[in-house]
Amino acid sequence: MAKKKVIVLSGAGISAESGIPTFRDAGGLWEGHRVEDVASPEGWARNPALVLDFYNQRRKKALEVVPNRGHHIVAELESEFDVTVVTQNVDDLHERAGSTRVIHLHGSLFQSRSTLDPRLVYPIHGWELNLGETCERGSQLRPHIVWFGEMVPLLEKAAHLTAQADAFLVVGTSLQVYPAASLIDYVPEGAPIVIVDPQAHALRTSHSVKAFAEKATTGIEKARAFLRSRLTD
Repeated sequence: MAKKKVIVLSGAGISAESGIPTFRDAGGLWEGHRVEDVASPEGWARNPALVLDFYNQRRKKALEVVPNRGHHIVAELESEFDVTVVTQNVDDLHERAGSTRVIHLHGSLFQSRSTLDPRLVYPIHGWELNLGETCERGSQLRPHIVWFGEMVPLLEKAAHLTAQADAFLVVGTSLQVYPAASLIDYVPEGAPIVIVDPQAHALRTSHSVKAFAEKATTGIEKARAFLRSRLTD
């Protein structure tokens, strides 16, 4: 019998428990920088050296941390279900925990791409990407990150997979970040939605929603038990 399909939408909360800072602090800054300066095409045009350094530091930090229990349980779900992880995070903690199908909606810290041709994408080995490093066509490489004002190219693929899901598991996000939050609108009628996040709250939806208002590392074990009860014959 084919395994039931589970889509996992993960956000900053699950990586925060491994020590990766969340998107913005209380002052609206991103690790001390205005978001417009380090996460927009305009910021890149103004000061590419600043942008490269910002992501170099984030990459270095990501290499220093390890996946937590939340990441590992998401990976373990593959032994019982047909799982695809759709993550808003740009780190590689899901992959390092063992998840084999991961869609990075917002790009990856560990890839660079051509400023001339976005189809030219390259792995980054180590933590540095510097001025003067170019693609095969001679243009400066930039972080392979989806910045504010840019399209989210993998959203359509994620929506297509979500439309086939038997269950939708949300971990470490309060569903306030769009367009990723819009994926919930593609969950098939009757498929349960499970939310694990300290800010989890009831949704206005016709779906059956089970919310665990706690951290990923503790709530996801309860979410796994719930999925077993709903999806296992």
